[in-house]
Amino acid sequence: MRLTRARVQNYRSIRDTGWFDVEEAKTILVGPNEAGKTALLEALQQINAPAGTRQFEPLRDYPRKLYNEDIQSGRLDPAEIPVASAVFRLESEDLAELPEGVQNATYRVIRRLDNSFRHAIDGGLEPVVFTDEIRKDLLRMASHVDKQTAQSRADQVPAPSADLERIIGSWRVEATTIGSERATELRGWLDSIGSDINEDNTTEENRHNRLLGHTRIPEQRSHALKTLRGRLPVFVYFSNYFGVRPNLHLRRFAKRTEQKLLDDDRYDYGNLCLLKLLGFTARELADLGDAPDPGDDPVAFERYRSQLDERRIKLNAASLYLSGQISSAWNPDPERPEANTVLVQADGQYLKVVVQDEVGVEVELDQRSAGFQWLVSFFVVFFAEARGAHANAILLLDEPGLSLHGLKQREFRQTVSRLAETSQTLYTTHSPFLVGPDELDMVRVVEMTDRDTGTRVHTNVTASDPAALLPLQEALGYDLAQSLFTQRRNLVLEGLADFWYFEATAHLLREAGIADLNDKIALLPANGAGKVVYFATILHANNLKVAALLDSDSAGENAAKKDTLVHTLGNKNILRTAEVCPGSISQPEIEDLLRDTLVSVANTELGWDITDAATSQPNRPITRIFRDQIRGFSKYRLAKAYLRWTRDRSADNLTSKERDAWQQLIERVNKALR
Repeated sequence: MRLTRARVQNYRSIRDTGWFDVEEAKTILVGPNEAGKTALLEALQQINAPAGTRQFEPLRDYPRKLYNEDIQSGRLDPAEIPVASAVFRLESEDLAELPEGVQNATYRVIRRLDNSFRHAIDGGLEPVVFTDEIRKDLLRMASHVDKQTAQSRADQVPAPSADLERIIGSWRVEATTIGSERATELRGWLDSIGSDINEDNTTEENRHNRLLGHTRIPEQRSHALKTLRGRLPVFVYFSNYFGVRPNLHLRRFAKRTEQKLLDDDRYDYGNLCLLKLLGFTARELADLGDAPDPGDDPVAFERYRSQLDERRIKLNAASLYLSGQISSAWNPDPERPEANTVLVQADGQYLKVVVQDEVGVEVELDQRSAGFQWLVSFFVVFFAEARGAHANAILLLDEPGLSLHGLKQREFRQTVSRLAETSQTLYTTHSPFLVGPDELDMVRVVEMTDRDTGTRVHTNVTASDPAALLPLQEALGYDLAQSLFTQRRNLVLEGLADFWYFEATAHLLREAGIADLNDKIALLPANGAGKVVYFATILHANNLKVAALLDSDSAGENAAKKDTLVHTLGNKNILRTAEVCPGSISQPEIEDLLRDTLVSVANTELGWDITDAATSQPNRPITRIFRDQIRGFSKYRLAKAYLRWTRDRSADNLTSKERDAWQQLIERVNKALR
């Protein structure tokens, strides 16, 4: 079965999340700190938690502000307070074990504050209600049988109708449900009168069969619910607090376990899962480590060897299993030394987890990175709790992989997707690396705008609190940044306006056959001359060809002189507008390569007339003249106006000086990035 919808109520910070949809494989819960994401997962785990998991405690888990008013006062009964609710879609494997009539049904489960379990089947085998139609059928059946048995029935024997009245006399039409007990009693009456029905009366035979069918539904429903209860997935919860302690004294741990003297359950939880994965209790492993010296007795020696071999083989099998799973997730880089073989070893009462590198050196787990320790702990807990039921487990991950590097988080995201193919997965995260740009439809936003309202979960990507959407914005931003690395050749421009000018003008010259900008060159706006150096450095670090075009104003001059930029690109790949700008303009910008055209475009498209000022100040940058003459001047508005102007123009509409300048610039760019 597959979880399709969920809801949490009356749990810690949560009053009512509302129903939210759960994806077929992977569902991502994002939200700011203190929004209630952890509480949400902890509550959902109680739908069907692994054995030994802490259960609901009204004192600890009911919303604290309401405890006195609702629970302590006795106004509400914990047995009637729903906490975790879930709806499951039935799959073919489930339907194969169920009676007819449930093909389109769903299975609904509710776990209440007293830990009681309620479940129901919706849309199939619905509970039978004592309707007026059923009442009339029963009365007609009783009347028919009364007539059939009137002559043979002794005076002191009550008529069948009297027995029926005893059974249904207290039932209320449209208000009484015919449950298992009522159905059993009614079926007994129907069975008792079966032989008294006139065989030639088809109407009464059909009525009898129909009524018997009603009485079988509660039994079928009870069987179906019992079957579905047994097939309910285990909810495996994993938190960053869980960890596997790499060094463990078995006898001491066995004693603490047996006497229930464990440390905080979350701290020791990882070690308990490690033992469960190994297939031993702490006591069994401790006793195996105390195998007595067999002396010269060959029978005792065989028993001694068998005892130690059993422990060694099981530890080795668990090590191989863990190493295979971790290797697929850790995805070690063959060009970088990254150990990924995990060994679980025992020597007497000493159990330890070590990591073996490529040359065979063994290092204790706690000397590896926090990210690798987390990964090992995750797989130990997951495979221990869901062992033997991987295909029927629901995995709940609370902020997975926070200690992993961003790129490792991206790889772990793929690991989660693989796990989700067999184990439906819900996880919370703040990290943009754990939300793929193509996974936004899997996102559920968790927010808490105020304590009185409590935690809410939105199926749609929406929230009142902008902080709740931050991971999504970061994920999209990272994906956008990655688009920088799609082209081998890159020209970095100062800003978006420069990008518009360059792209539009290069198109005009290509159409006219004057100059052809290499179509494999990507134009990248850097949002400021100061950021050109960062763009160039990152692109160059990815072994890409890079050139930069800078204005010849003071900002461009400062950027061009930065040692980092010069060292990265070399002087030949730092292009300046002054190198191709016609005339003797002081500190020309890219707009000065289109000086005459922009004066005309600004006048006709925007109503900005600076013709006289531009003519009288031929050596001054055109943008400075615009700023002086036009109130509210915007370089972006001017660039957008030029874009619109080029849509139905050609290179012939540019001046000859402008065409020559842009032809030189494009040729220089092509040469720098050839």
